[in-house]
Amino acid sequence: MDIIVLAIGKTDNPQLSALMQDYENRLKRYISFKFMTIPDIKNRKVLSEKVQKEKESQLLLHQIQPADFLALLDEKGKQSSSREFSAYLQKRMNSGIKKLVFVIGGPYGFGQELHQRSNDRLSLSKMTFSHQMVRLFFLEQLYRAFTILKNEPYHHD
Repeated sequence: MDIIVLAIGKTDNPQLSALMQDYENRLKRYISFKFMTIPDIKNRKVLSEKVQKEKESQLLLHQIQPADFLALLDEKGKQSSSREFSAYLQKRMNSGIKKLVFVIGGPYGFGQELHQRSNDRLSLSKMTFSHQMVRLFFLEQLYRAFTILKNEPYHHD
């Protein structure tokens, strides 16, 4: 199985980028992994929130194949512990899915069409995080999940 994380807009903070790269490199020891950044929409400051969400969703949908399992990182999604998330990944791997795509949206979330296409919605917390910080948090949780699955000493209960 391949795991792809799609995100809207580049990460501006070089420290965040360096930490994300570290977790990307760690993940590649466990699974075929790719982090893809979709460029921000031009002139987004003059667009309404709804129009911006729809345009971003269209850009994201172009990166997703019909057979991909699509999970949105959404504040209204299901929350789980790190162990539960590792079980979630194991279940997806056992199901024969070829590509698991996680999507981190822009600051306003996702458009209706992307919600309709999604297979699942996950939430990292009830708290609100910047969409740039979510990238690092999610990569760390992916890495943690694989160390749990491999019974490595990274995670402590």
